[in-house]
Amino acid sequence: MKLRALLLLLPLTAAVQAQQPSQPPAVRSPEVSADRRVTFRMRAPNAAKVTVFCECLTSEPAMTKDADGVWSVTVGPLEPDIYEYHFTVDGVDNLDQRNPVVKYNSRPNLIESVLEVPGPAPLFYDVKSVPHGKVEIRYYPSKTTGTTRRAFVYTPPNYERGTNRLPVLYLLHGADGDETVWTQFGRANLILDNLIAERKAAPMVVVMPFAYAYPWHAGVAGEKQRADFEKDLLTDLIPFVQSNYRVNTDRDNRALAGLSMGGGLTLAIGPRHLDMFSRLAVFSSGGGQNPEKTFADVAANAKNVNGQLKLFWIGVGTEDGAMAGSKRMSEFLTASGIKHIFKTTPGAHTWIVWRKYLNEVAPQIFPATS
Repeated sequence: MKLRALLLLLPLTAAVQAQQPSQPPAVRSPEVSADRRVTFRMRAPNAAKVTVFCECLTSEPAMTKDADGVWSVTVGPLEPDIYEYHFTVDGVDNLDQRNPVVKYNSRPNLIESVLEVPGPAPLFYDVKSVPHGKVEIRYYPSKTTGTTRRAFVYTPPNYERGTNRLPVLYLLHGADGDETVWTQFGRANLILDNLIAERKAAPMVVVMPFAYAYPWHAGVAGEKQRADFEKDLLTDLIPFVQSNYRVNTDRDNRALAGLSMGGGLTLAIGPRHLDMFSRLAVFSSGGGQNPEKTFADVAANAKNVNGQLKLFWIGVGTEDGAMAGSKRMSEFLTASGIKHIFKTTPGAHTWIVWRKYLNEVAPQIFPATS
């Protein structure tokens, strides 16, 4: 009886399966080949035009649609690096639906898909077979803002087993970032792991705060944002770090660095608080349209700036929109007699440049001692 029932069900099962539409083949994107060519794909059967924007490209190539409604384009070979990209479908920007790796920003409309093209050997920001530090998420009370704020804190390998006090670098993000981005996309923790293992940089604590006093959507005016962040940094965050981490508390062992907006904050805060910072590094940020006016007080204090700062480093990409402002700032500092390093490198206003800058400047901020 059971056998007969099964036999009766077989034709019905076959009929049901025959009525089910066949599933389209899975889409893989991005696909990185061994020769570092990359194929981007997106299923959009009803779209009229799809292009891809990628930091790795100088144009936005049009993609071609196949019979299954999948658009694709192959580019490269590309230089090994980490790139942001997105698709534009009939004029509307889209993330890569098949890629779970995204770069978040402080503003939700600025999320990007992430492409990583590996090199033949591990790069300076890759995970290597070396001792690794830790990244902690720390919440601290801010009397300045009346809120509880968050910072990411990197401690070097074997920090828990040590007893000596360490230097500390306060590392700031740009206008579209937040406290997560220097580790999530900048790979700051891995860069420091590798530099320390190679005895290029001294073991250090790196503090990465939210470089706005208030969320960007709060509508707080720019000058209050800057002034209150400065106050929070100096009177709330630094004391919290000194109370909770084994760090040196003197200015000689404290540095400030940042990219873009964070570089502007470094310029605004660092030279005016020489009692707090002895080393400054500015990535892709100028001093505004009129540094002669904005930084007149710094220029008037040139002798003290030169005597107190052990490093004043400014770097910018030659294709960066901040190039003109950075050059103008450097020329102003030179005319004011303020010693500094001004470096230009190929590149634009991107993390491709900023990761390299951190890798280059961290050993200059706190060099290895042995």
